[in-house]
Amino acid sequence: MTASPPRVLSIAGSDSSGGAGIQADIKTIAMLGGYAMTAITAITAQNTRGVQAVEAMEAGIVAAQIDSCLSDIGADAMKIGMLGSPEIATLVAERLDSFAGAIVFDPVMVATSGGVLADEATIAGFAPLMKIATLVTPNLPELAALTAMPLDDHESIAAAALNLAREHDCAVLAKGGHAEGDRVLDTLVFPDGDFANFGDPRIDTRHTHGTGCTLSSAIATLLAHGQPLTHAVRLARRFVRAAIRQAPGFGEGAGPLGHQAVRQD
Repeated sequence: MTASPPRVLSIAGSDSSGGAGIQADIKTIAMLGGYAMTAITAITAQNTRGVQAVEAMEAGIVAAQIDSCLSDIGADAMKIGMLGSPEIATLVAERLDSFAGAIVFDPVMVATSGGVLADEATIAGFAPLMKIATLVTPNLPELAALTAMPLDDHESIAAAALNLAREHDCAVLAKGGHAEGDRVLDTLVFPDGDFANFGDPRIDTRHTHGTGCTLSSAIATLLAHGQPLTHAVRLARRFVRAAIRQAPGFGEGAGPLGHQAVRQD
């Protein structure tokens, strides 16, 4: 039975500027009525202009954080973001292999500001995590890296997402924000070929730092509330768009979202 408030554990990196990573996850989970817990995988020095430094945690301390949360408070859903190293990726997959709740995996490779957050060895370690995930949420560059398939139009994007879904037996949300055009089209694909499209007008703004982190943690929280996956994606997208519109305008580059201004209604 889901706890009240639902418990969501975010396994991700820390963003010193507060716009993405663990900080965005905590804000999102709290604003959507969940109880946020964290297992920090890496410390980053970053801001709206870029990533200045990254220090991955030791795999053992990441495991200890996960174990501490699950052995006492427990969790109804997981969000996995930046992993920091292949050792952490492997360990997280092992720790969560028997987890019964929803797992949302955002395969973070590059920050919105352009900083590289996963090397090739770490990306290679994503496969076991996708095997246990309920949902994987790649943007288009991440989808291209994970499938090595062309993403020339919506049909090819959907085909790549379906290929990834069938390979790892998980749902895949292909996020279309990197595509051209005045509309953003996201496609949710299931291994059996079922799908749903979500389209909205593009918001003309530079304040998009942490959108992927916010979306994935919002979906995890809504799943923890008991929402079905397709509706959880629909509601999470609304939350992200509202947070973009409420961005406070901080920073000189890709600014943070306005999580604090978005109410549960």
